[in-house]
Amino acid sequence: MSSVELKLKLPDDLAEEARAAGLLTPQAIERLLREEVRRRAVSGLFAAADRLATEEGPPLTEAEVDAEIQAVRASRRASGAGRR
Repeated sequence: MSSVELKLKLPDDLAEEARAAGLLTPQAIERLLREEVRRRAVSGLFAAADRLATEEGPPLTEAEVDAEIQAVRASRRASGAGRR
């Protein structure tokens, strides 16, 4: 597990609201970051789907889709992505 130290400059009212809501704890920051990483990944998938929808040519076969999925999974395993 990595250790990262953050220093934030927030407006006083936001800092107080976040503190009162328990959002400035390490656990809350971790949860917020995980949610944002997940949100961006989903957004990227939808963007890729939109790009694919504009592509011309025959659709991929089931075997081609499976091969693409396997390639992405292998790439993620090799880079260590998805480790928690």
